[in-house]
Amino acid sequence: MDIISTYGAILVLVAAVVGFLMAWGVGANDVANAMGTSVGSGALTIKQAIFIAMIFEFAGAYLAGGEVTATIRKGIIDSSFFVDTPHLLVYGMISSLLAAGLWLTVASYKGWPVSTTHSIVGGILGFAVMSVGGDAVSWGKVGGIFASWIVTPAIAGLIAYMIFMSAQHLIFNAENPFQSAKKYVPIYMGFAGFILVLVTIKKGLKHVGLDLPTAAGYGLSVAIAILVAIIGKIAIERIQFDENSDKQMHFNNVEKIFALLMVVTACCMAFAHGSNDVANAIGPLAAVVSIVNSGGQITQSAELDAWILPLGAIGIVLGLAFFGKRVIGTIGKGITHLTPSRGFAAELAAASTVVIASGTGLPISTTQTLVGAVMGVGMARGIAALNLTTVKSIILSWVVTLPAGAILSFIFYEIIKSIFG
Repeated sequence: MDIISTYGAILVLVAAVVGFLMAWGVGANDVANAMGTSVGSGALTIKQAIFIAMIFEFAGAYLAGGEVTATIRKGIIDSSFFVDTPHLLVYGMISSLLAAGLWLTVASYKGWPVSTTHSIVGGILGFAVMSVGGDAVSWGKVGGIFASWIVTPAIAGLIAYMIFMSAQHLIFNAENPFQSAKKYVPIYMGFAGFILVLVTIKKGLKHVGLDLPTAAGYGLSVAIAILVAIIGKIAIERIQFDENSDKQMHFNNVEKIFALLMVVTACCMAFAHGSNDVANAIGPLAAVVSIVNSGGQITQSAELDAWILPLGAIGIVLGLAFFGKRVIGTIGKGITHLTPSRGFAAELAAASTVVIASGTGLPISTTQTLVGAVMGVGMARGIAALNLTTVKSIILSWVVTLPAGAILSFIFYEIIKSIFG
């Protein structure tokens, strides 16, 4: 308790700095990953993607990032083990943020799209096992994370494959692709509207007092989906097009329709992503502030101080703007060649997987979801369409993320402990 009262202000300041570094890493890696399909398909330029992400990620993080957030991320450790030594939990949270933030910076420099959730979970595991032992860890939840390495990409890849093949069958293989696009794309738009509203409701609105009942959430999603489909159909009907053009020109115009659709999906995904993943940066920071402010009391959740959420939101935006290009390049061009229709299939599949996971409690990584979806789109054109060298590097980076976070966290924990006692 003496350490908390003596060094409390310094510890909060250090936690704020490393929390900002972690948010920077989330922006550079996770947000860049979410924007990769839009850029790689040519629907958006990198500058446009960064501009959209800055607005909607910040809005999602700031407006719906949570007035109350779980301070001990994902329930990975039992905080009761630290009741008599709260300063050790403060050291651990700072170490975890620093370890995860540095690992994300390295991975982003390399262009590896890794899981920010797994980075921070690895950091928390590292200090917890070394400080109070393995009994403090909820190994069942850790096992769920290992399983998600396979389950999440597989589900997203399968859904992306089905969406892509349906578009091929209904539109691109039709005798007149543009007429088929006018007929079927509004249905895809409606489906996209339904999924994205559900994602936003489940991930983004609970913390602003709009925790809708399940039936009301689905009802609102269906209503907006119908509205989106009607607006989409009207907009497509107004497009001027030479009906006598060759089939290649039909393809080009169909892709322009999907490109327009991707701009909308990118905005929605950025909002939902910002509202959800900012917690990876501010959760441990909030834990430190809560413990210091309460003089050493440990709670599973706490009201956020007003400055914490903006700090995380600004960090995410700056990380994306200054360091996100490499991961965007990997997702958008490194795995397979994306067109707007393929990018749309991948993005819609990723959003659908997030909804499925929210409904079933399946632990997922948004990064692995989108990478799996992009692979699914590539597989639909055959294994030769995938850059297997890039795929191997990505999978290796996923395996390394958890132990890298754990080892770095333990090292930083020992250093901080030697400084403050």
